Amino acid sequence: MLSDAKLRALKPRDRAYKVSDAEGLFIMVSPSGSKLWRCAYRFDGKQKLLALGKYPDMTLSDARDRMREAKKLLGKHVDPSQSRKAAKVERRKVNADTFAIVANEWFETNKSKWVASYSVRLRSRLDEDLIPALGHRPISLIKPAEVLEAIRKVERRDAPEMARRILQMARLVFLYGVATSRCEFDPTVGVNKALRPPKPVKSRTALKADQLPEFFAALRASDLDQVTKAAIEFALLTFVRTAEIRFAEWSEFEKLDGPSPLWRIPAARMKMRREHLVPLSPPAVALIKRLQARPKSAHLVFALTADRPISENTMLYGLYRIGFHGRATIHGFRSTASTILNESGFNRDWIERQLAHEEGSVRGIYNAAQWLDGRRTMMSWWAEYIECAAAPSARLTG
Repeated sequence: MLSDAKLRALKPRDRAYKVSDAEGLFIMVSPSGSKLWRCAYRFDGKQKLLALGKYPDMTLSDARDRMREAKKLLGKHVDPSQSRKAAKVERRKVNADTFAIVANEWFETNKSKWVASYSVRLRSRLDEDLIPALGHRPISLIKPAEVLEAIRKVERRDAPEMARRILQMARLVFLYGVATSRCEFDPTVGVNKALRPPKPVKSRTALKADQLPEFFAALRASDLDQVTKAAIEFALLTFVRTAEIRFAEWSEFEKLDGPSPLWRIPAARMKMRREHLVPLSPPAVALIKRLQARPKSAHLVFALTADRPISENTMLYGLYRIGFHGRATIHGFRSTASTILNESGFNRDWIERQLAHEEGSVRGIYNAAQWLDGRRTMMSWWAEYIECAAAPSARLTG
């Protein structure tokens, strides 16, 4: 058997030669003087060689350990050479599937269901916070501590709420990695427990019920143009988002002269990329018809000139001009309506559907139709509530 002394004493010859140890293990000495460990074995009746390493980088003890590991595999009828090749392929695969590659694939797979503005925000968070910290790492090797450090960098910008949003996005990337067999587990699990608590949520400025009469008196006494006034009132009557009003098209309004008027907002314009049905109350229908009677855009309902929609801040600045700066926002109308309707005992599912807080399930899609009649009743009640709050004035006439 070999010993370290014998190994050190081996000298090169004109031709390569081997010196045996035991159980098929031997050292091959080349004419250049290099000493290479080899293990001879038989598999399925064929003689094979397994390269183990180079002496003295691999010691005699290490070579014997490797030989024993190979023997264990043979005992399980596994070819050590094939096992090594498979492990090498797996290592290459692991190193190729970095977090950046999987994150980019996740983003491309899902972006079609997001509105453009939301997609841009997510892309920015990936590029600025997650990929610089984790992008180069094989996704299957990333540990919870690495994720935590990436998220804490965001926290250190005094942005604890954003840190939690980015952690949630990281979680979605890892879950995609699990689903596509690029990693075996999600290392974000439990990381939120090590984060600072989020700051108290500052809600959007919303009108209180007892402020509605003052609000309508100010709106109707203002010198705002007809379209801006109508857009603000329509936002309160329907409590949809600003963008959904700005880009509303005439073709989206159905059955305005029938018993079930409807605004069908296409999926492409909704935050969650799902068509949204808005039952229209009589005052909402009357408002749309008033706008139809004026010189109008060929496509857009709330347009000041030609085919240009009102700007993103037109309605908000309108609120400023009537004295409600810091007291009301268009988005806050949603909170106002939700609070009053919930306090008045309406079905919470109807309210959430009207707010387009979509339930991501087959049940949610099915109930979009099931709840339409109930929501129509609710929206008519809401319109009457608004009109009572605005009394004794009549509805806006521009």
